Amino acid sequence: MRTATITRKTSETEISVTIDLDGTGSYDNQTGVGFFDHMLDQLSRHSLIDFTIRAKGDLHIDDHHTVEDTGIALGQALVQALGDKKGIRRYGSCLLPMDDTLVRSALDLSARPFLVWNVDFPSAKIGTFDTELVREFFQALSTHGGITLHIDALHGLNSHHIAEAAFKSVARALREAVETDPRKADEIPSTKGAL
Repeated sequence: MRTATITRKTSETEISVTIDLDGTGSYDNQTGVGFFDHMLDQLSRHSLIDFTIRAKGDLHIDDHHTVEDTGIALGQALVQALGDKKGIRRYGSCLLPMDDTLVRSALDLSARPFLVWNVDFPSAKIGTFDTELVREFFQALSTHGGITLHIDALHGLNSHHIAEAAFKSVARALREAVETDPRKADEIPSTKGAL
């Protein structure tokens, strides 16, 4: 079973993340940050990875620690669930349109974290949510998930659409990357023999 549960507790947040890589995209995400929950729901649904996420954070300060620490815990859960990465496709990409917005994501489950972020938001907030936290989430996910991740917003006028398209695009790329390759189901997808 390619599943994992990670708990992370600091003086700022308490996070619990459970995932199933071979799920159906079912989700139950409760972070206390409504827009972020909506984005996590998209990430689960479109990756077909089941998520159960609980977060309690210092929201009286702002949403930053909750969003970042959830990204950290989710990245750690991915690493644990993938194990030695035997049989996975490893790479994934998606060009995702959403109304006025077009976002391209490409990733490699390489164990070499790197984020390339070419996304601009027309507004500083989506409701009460700081748009700069979208990058913070993906930085944490990339770093702690060992993911080389490129996200480029090619078009976009609406900040909500840009953020949602980014989450959906990464989700579709992640779905492709974690899938088992039936032609190489018993091999690690690297000439090094390890990832």
